[in-house]
Amino acid sequence: MRHLFFFCKRKTKYRAALGCLLIFISLWGLRLTALAETVDFQAEAEARKELPIQSNETSGWPEGPAIGAEAAILMDARTGTILYSKNIHEELFPASTTKIMTCLLAVENANLGDKITFSNDAVFSVPRDGSSIGMDVGESITLEQALYGIMVGSANEVANAVAEHVSGSIDEFVALMNKRAKELGCTNTHFSNPNGLQTDDHYTSAYDLSLIARAFFDNELLCKVGNTPRYHFTATDTQPDDFYLNNKHKLITGEVKYDGIVGGKTGYTDQARETLVTCAERDGIKLICVVLKEESPSQFTDTAVLFNYGFNNFEAINVSQNDSRYMPNDSLFFESEHDVFGKSGAILSLDENSTIIIPKTSSIEDTTYTVSYDLTQNDLAVNPNALAKVIYTFNDVPIGNALLCYEGSSSDGSRGGSSHTHTTYINVKYLFVFAVVFVLLTTLICSVITRVHFSHKYTSKSDRMRYRRRKKEYKKGHVRF
Repeated sequence: MRHLFFFCKRKTKYRAALGCLLIFISLWGLRLTALAETVDFQAEAEARKELPIQSNETSGWPEGPAIGAEAAILMDARTGTILYSKNIHEELFPASTTKIMTCLLAVENANLGDKITFSNDAVFSVPRDGSSIGMDVGESITLEQALYGIMVGSANEVANAVAEHVSGSIDEFVALMNKRAKELGCTNTHFSNPNGLQTDDHYTSAYDLSLIARAFFDNELLCKVGNTPRYHFTATDTQPDDFYLNNKHKLITGEVKYDGIVGGKTGYTDQARETLVTCAERDGIKLICVVLKEESPSQFTDTAVLFNYGFNNFEAINVSQNDSRYMPNDSLFFESEHDVFGKSGAILSLDENSTIIIPKTSSIEDTTYTVSYDLTQNDLAVNPNALAKVIYTFNDVPIGNALLCYEGSSSDGSRGGSSHTHTTYINVKYLFVFAVVFVLLTTLICSVITRVHFSHKYTSKSDRMRYRRRKKEYKKGHVRF
């Protein structure tokens, strides 16, 4: 029995040792597998640097950098000019960058002071290991706090609760997301949830995401929320916890130094890999950068590289101050400066805020333009007096528009619209000349008509009788003229 006890004890030790060895081997194998996967992902990112950059194919356009993202875009926020494009229409997974659409719809359809209450579906329809700030069923926060929870903490349950508050249900909110995406011009986007959790039918493109970001960063409040490195939640009667949220966007926190950051949003899933949307502004140029399917931390360094490319190689040109090619200077009735009588009734002008983006190595004379009378609601919102727009291109690349506006008078007697450099005035000199010619011609015609009428009216009676007699004799053949 004793021997048996020691045998069993020794066997137990062997089993324990064997179990530990197996666990060690398993863990080491998992580590090797993870390492192999990491190496594979990095190798894929390196291979993606060889993918073509479509913007480099434009003649005279500054050459853009090679980056490891599958798709990337750099867009001027004001004009919509695409400075850098790499697979910008490819359908990819956005991950949590989806939440910029969620927040955009929240401020468009709700009030900051609204109470956002967390339902069971909002809290428990997201994975426990997903991004969350720990809200419980029945708790509530303001919409403003919810925006920070979404943008700073990337909270999935908060995105769900906001969706339910705005539309009544998550499904209805998703329908609103897709409708709004189409309104913004997105053609390769379909959302299936408000937070970016991975599903096969939840996708977008770098171009579409930049259009959504363009609307997002046009909102001052959203810029403030989207550029917050840390946010403090304080306890309330409806939310009992006091805690801080830290942003993971390294260009916002300053871990990756870059001046001029306006805001942004991170994203990650196993299939989407790293995704990032960022906005920065310098020297009057506001740029939006989107990178999709990249490996950490290159999503941040790629973005900084693309921003440097944009700010170093392009400039914004005020059209009204630098281009007078499209003004009707050759018309007899219009001039672009002063006529002999001075300013006399401004009619048309280029909107003073209209800008285009061109390479710094070029000038506005290197651009071409066409005129369109098809104005959008956005055009009229910019200037209600707009009659047409001048569409500028650089080697077939759209680089911005300039609105041609009517200079009417407002009710207070001041000129409608803005002040402009190139303004068109009525040329009174030509009008005066035409008026004089018209008066002379009218006088001459009236004189001729009067003379003819006078001649017929005041011919003598004897002359008329003599004419009739000769006419009768002629008909009888007795008289020849």
